[in-house]
Amino acid sequence: MDALDRKILTELQLDGRLTVTELAARVKLSVSPCHRRVRDLEREGAIRGYRAVVDAATVGLNFEALVFATLRWEDRDTVTEFEKAVSAVPHVIQAQRLFGEPDYLLRVATTDLAAFQQLYDQRLATLPGVQRLTSTLVMKHVVEDRPLPE
Repeated sequence: MDALDRKILTELQLDGRLTVTELAARVKLSVSPCHRRVRDLEREGAIRGYRAVVDAATVGLNFEALVFATLRWEDRDTVTEFEKAVSAVPHVIQAQRLFGEPDYLLRVATTDLAAFQQLYDQRLATLPGVQRLTSTLVMKHVVEDRPLPE
């Protein structure tokens, strides 16, 4: 991957709806080589897909919390069961396994505090293997959906 590929990736992260012609102009490349590079980046897995970025508040998800989960045991079965169960909770919009404590960081979006409390009590607290949950509320997004550095 060279500097031109990285520039293509940056431009597509900023606007995934660019036409190949627009993209080629932005990276100062003719259309055919630009198209070929994009196809290669897709085939190699550098570009995993394209999607719309939806504003959560506009669709009624005005409340966001970060939930830290610590498991009782970290054996393979517990981890597998926890990850399968957390993947089935639609309001968990990101889940990351961490080194050290806590074991997981979950990003949760709901309509309001009452909906979060219900989700926390009925779904999150009952996830397999959970020893402890700690949560904090997101006050404001400072950096969001930033393109990866070149």
